[in-house]
Amino acid sequence: MQVFLHIVGNNIVPIFILIAFGYMLSRYFPLDIFTLSKLNFYIFVPIFVFVNLYSTTIEFELIQAVLFTLLLLSANMLVGSLLARVRGYDLALKNAFKNSIMFYNSGNIGVPLITLVFSSSPYIVDGQTPYLFVAVATQVMVLVVQNVTTNTIGFFNAGRAQMDWRESIAKIFRMPTVYAIPVALVLKALPIEIANSPIWPALQFVRQGLIPLALITLGVQLSRTTFDFGDKEVFLAVFTRLIGGPILAIILLMTFRLDGILAQTLMISSAVPTSVNSALIAVEYRNRPDFASQAVMLSTLLSALTLTGVISAARIIFPI
Repeated sequence: MQVFLHIVGNNIVPIFILIAFGYMLSRYFPLDIFTLSKLNFYIFVPIFVFVNLYSTTIEFELIQAVLFTLLLLSANMLVGSLLARVRGYDLALKNAFKNSIMFYNSGNIGVPLITLVFSSSPYIVDGQTPYLFVAVATQVMVLVVQNVTTNTIGFFNAGRAQMDWRESIAKIFRMPTVYAIPVALVLKALPIEIANSPIWPALQFVRQGLIPLALITLGVQLSRTTFDFGDKEVFLAVFTRLIGGPILAIILLMTFRLDGILAQTLMISSAVPTSVNSALIAVEYRNRPDFASQAVMLSTLLSALTLTGVISAARIIFPI
């Protein structure tokens, strides 16, 4: 119950407060949703990815986390494709559906959630939190992979409904996030410490602004969304994200014999709700934005219930 109340009070409620700000602001002022989405994808997201990747020390255990996250992404893509075929979706809905399953909120829910879990009982030993660093570092790698793939594969999926695969790929290479990754890796390898330069505080400011801007943008989109609470496809997407995600994670973790804190972190991370960016991508490409926005909202609400069960299951299945 303590974990449930903490998730609701410290993760879910703040998210919906920021969404409500965007929703109410859009009711009073004619905000341009496409301008807001471009601010996200051309400034805030690439800088967010760059800063996280540049400032994270990548060790072998974290490489395992990267490979696992990519495998889980592929498994979710396969499940999404199979369900879309069975349900007979058109191309636009199929790709919006896959994005809602593949990409999850590893940042503004995943990171604080992992921090909470591994800094509380039963992970406190002699007043210390010895597992916290590994858990948070693992989640940061999940966050980087999710941000990179959301802004590449996610864009490709959304663009396929409006253009052929060549145009979709060309669109990806016009996104600055693609170039933020190699630049961060090259700078990490060079004897240059940009963290001591005047540009670093500016980058940090932008990084910290991504989450509120993304949530406010989602609120603006929701103010223009026609809600259909009887849409079975939204409920199917949410069920597959919140329940199917951790089931796939368990299978992969057991297959590759990962255990302990690494396995617990990856399993818990796999159960967080649909990424806000998946809805913003749907807006940017006009690819079923109502469906994508509703999937984000509903999965975020229900995750307060499902996450508590996943956290308990992770402790039992992958003991320390």
